[in-house]
Amino acid sequence: MAEKFLFYVFALITVWAAVMVITRKNPVHSVLFLVLAFVSSAALWVLLEAEFLGIVLILVYVGAVMVLFLFVVMMLDIDLATIRAGFVQNLPLAGLIAAVMAIEILLIVGPGNFGLDAFPKPEPLGAEVSNTRELGLLLYSVYIYPVEIAAVILLLAIVAAIRLTLRRRPDNKYVDPARQVRVRKGPDRVRLVKMAAEDVAPVAAAENGESQ
Repeated sequence: MAEKFLFYVFALITVWAAVMVITRKNPVHSVLFLVLAFVSSAALWVLLEAEFLGIVLILVYVGAVMVLFLFVVMMLDIDLATIRAGFVQNLPLAGLIAAVMAIEILLIVGPGNFGLDAFPKPEPLGAEVSNTRELGLLLYSVYIYPVEIAAVILLLAIVAAIRLTLRRRPDNKYVDPARQVRVRKGPDRVRLVKMAAEDVAPVAAAENGESQ
């Protein structure tokens, strides 16, 4: 009874946080609600006896990916006025796409495809069973191609984030290695001259006498 109660509590929090992600006008607030959705989802994984997935969801997504998202959102300097101006214009198309997505989700996760009739409740696992080991065997044997495709997609996301934040500003000082290797011997190089040391005390005294 307590497990079912916790499941519904975390599920409601996850759904509420997901709705807040797509309805907040401030992108930073949306990112923070997405963090809440990830934490609630991790709690659901723990309830399903998938502790490793719950820990990975918090450490990887909340601890690393969400921090990256937050920095990207802050560095992009999004013009909220421009986004709000096109909201009403894009609302019909967005509503149509949302309706199609909702229908697809209902067709896939409907009661005919899921539930205790289609998938009976698994038996509790013993303490000697490692779900981390079982997950690793499945990922790198049965689902090796989806894992590789996901890795490539994440790599493209990293490159895209770097490209979006890479801005060339005229007042920034930077080093151009191509110009460094094209220098000529003579006029383009610094000339080091060796000369004897001079006593600066008489020169300083003469300058002081002239100033007086």
